Amino acid sequence: MSGNFIDYVKIACRSGAGGAGSLHFFRAKGLPNGGPDGGNGGRGGHIILRGSRHRWTLLHLKYQKHVFAENGEAGQSALKTGATGKDVIIDVPLGTVAKNAETDEVLFEITQDGESKILLQGGRGGMGNTFFKNSTNQAPHYAQPGEPAIEAWIVLELKVLADVGLVGFPNAGKSTLLNSVSAAKPKIADYPFTTMVPHLGVVAYRDDRSFVMADIPGIIEGAAEGKGLGVRFLRHIERNSVLLFMIPVDADNIAEQYRILLGELREYNPELLDKQRIIAISKCDILNDELLEQLNPELPKGIEIVHISAVSGKGIVELKDKLWKLIHI
Repeated sequence: MSGNFIDYVKIACRSGAGGAGSLHFFRAKGLPNGGPDGGNGGRGGHIILRGSRHRWTLLHLKYQKHVFAENGEAGQSALKTGATGKDVIIDVPLGTVAKNAETDEVLFEITQDGESKILLQGGRGGMGNTFFKNSTNQAPHYAQPGEPAIEAWIVLELKVLADVGLVGFPNAGKSTLLNSVSAAKPKIADYPFTTMVPHLGVVAYRDDRSFVMADIPGIIEGAAEGKGLGVRFLRHIERNSVLLFMIPVDADNIAEQYRILLGELREYNPELLDKQRIIAISKCDILNDELLEQLNPELPKGIEIVHISAVSGKGIVELKDKLWKLIHI
């Protein structure tokens, strides 16, 4: 796995405890029995996640195993409120999901640039004894402690945000396609699992429009049970609005490959089958038109199919037109 793309981290987090309220009475020369003047404690620091379009990975958190916010300061005399503990703001890529590591509960997702959500709330500061003064209790001899800090193990998972997700077995030509239609430069070689991490590319379309395409590590049969790269790649597909299935023209059985790919997605999350989808038969430059015609009886039914070659450019304009329509249905 590439060391520069990290899509899963587990960190120990602790928010700041609230400062204690002050138990204090005003004293001055000639006024030995002044009233209460204890100030409130300051709030403890929050731990906050903030979306950043400039981050594409959780690499910066890989070695940051502990994240602690500052405690709030105690209240003081003369009605002085304690200082608020400093918040800790963690910038994360768009598409980051925060979970409680112990319960696996999804806390929230960050999907917008600049979006901020509190991961762990800082403790509230305690009230000073001034707060408890009333007509029947002119000199309260108590103040509140601050609320304690919250501690939790948190899992952050990244799900790549893209308009189109490329789905296929290893060596189906996904990286070659992305390389030809965008400025992305994924590693390409003629062996399985060339793509070990997702790659994003911006695909230029007509009239200065564009959409984002993600080259996702190839599926192998059994991926939903964790074989091969397993669920590490499957979670990235969840965020794509259109699924582009890529099957090479020289596959032993094109319809069977499509059936297996659908089965893996269904096993992982049946809702993935509700997404718009299209098939691109890749590497079509190796066959002439007559041989391509002979393939038609073997092709899956009930889904739109485009014959393409990223090398020769065959069918690429048609494919982009169809993808654009599916994205904007």
